[in-house]
Amino acid sequence: MCTTCGCGDPHSHTHIDENGNVVTHTHSHGEHDHHHHDHDHDHDHDHGHDHEKSRTIAVGEDILARNNAVAAQNRALFAARKILALNFVSSPGSGKTELLCATIRNKPADAPQILVIEGDQQTDNDANRIRATGADALQINTGKGCHLDAQQVQLALSAKDPAPGSLVLIENVGNLVCPAEVDLGEAHKVVAISVTEGDDKPLKYPDMFAAADLMIINKVDLAPYVRFDMDRCEEFARRVNPNIRALRVSATTGEGLEKWWAWLKANLMIAQL
Repeated sequence: MCTTCGCGDPHSHTHIDENGNVVTHTHSHGEHDHHHHDHDHDHDHDHGHDHEKSRTIAVGEDILARNNAVAAQNRALFAARKILALNFVSSPGSGKTELLCATIRNKPADAPQILVIEGDQQTDNDANRIRATGADALQINTGKGCHLDAQQVQLALSAKDPAPGSLVLIENVGNLVCPAEVDLGEAHKVVAISVTEGDDKPLKYPDMFAAADLMIINKVDLAPYVRFDMDRCEEFARRVNPNIRALRVSATTGEGLEKWWAWLKANLMIAQL
């Protein structure tokens, strides 16, 4: 299991189903583990506790190491094809999917091919929303997992084979904790926060904002109706990560999308050097 949340269980497997989606199934330990022995002997429970703790840390470190090895393979593929890959992270309801839809609908004439990889525990609702914009999308269902991992993304890339020079947008499972430490091979993590959330989120979930290169404050059209101080939110984000950049966007009205596309184009140029 992973060190953050306990997912990434060794009793899980990932495959591409008949609809072309990446699906992860997790089996309970009882389905596989028939080993049993009686505890009739005396033993030191504290010592056993320490052993279990050290074993959990070792297993978690091993899973992250294996994930990072696959992430390095993904990153090498992106570099070889001069692809810009972004990992979108946020809490549920921040408007990530609508932001991606608005990004595609408002793309400039010289925009490259776009592939969207959607991560959710269940359903292909978000992938269908992306496809309705005309862009290609692939759904990853993580089952009980609360974040995407590099192997799932690698399977998605093998199924879709993104074109050289394209833009790969990976929407992670809504979660501001676990995806912070899991590398998918992306060039940048982009954290989205909406004005309908608390402006102190960067302080409450510092690891995520420390890992991100860009923070998008979404739903700014609702700012007059809620108590959310955008200046304070940006200040808190810079307190956690002095190098983080911030953009203010409304996926509904289109406000700020031209600045967002300017950031994308600048980073596409870097990817193609």
